[in-house]
Amino acid sequence: MGLTKLDRRNRIRRRIRKIISGTSTAPRLSVYRSNKEIYVQLIDDQTGKTVTAASSRDKEIADAKLSGKIVIATAVGKRIGELASKAGVSEVKFDRGGYLYHGRVKALAEGAREGGLKF
Repeated sequence: MGLTKLDRRNRIRRRIRKIISGTSTAPRLSVYRSNKEIYVQLIDDQTGKTVTAASSRDKEIADAKLSGKIVIATAVGKRIGELASKAGVSEVKFDRGGYLYHGRVKALAEGAREGGLKF
């Protein structure tokens, strides 16, 4: 019997995390996607601290009344780019969290690039 979707995602996630680790100069951009929402964090793995975070539940994004999950994911990406520039971060390491680089994850990444992040 094959792997379930969750087992497959966790296997890919562990494989990615073996390679990607965030530093204070280039934190890890970690993505979590639920059925309704999308969350993103900038994490410094050396100190174990979250530099900044954004999600589709943030007041600025929720009040914008955007329709469509991909449009919302792009807005979250732009928001994390703005927050990162305020925190003095311009370069990150992208951790897609075991999700395929497609759809909402891709839209978030492109929005973060528009927001000024390099990865």
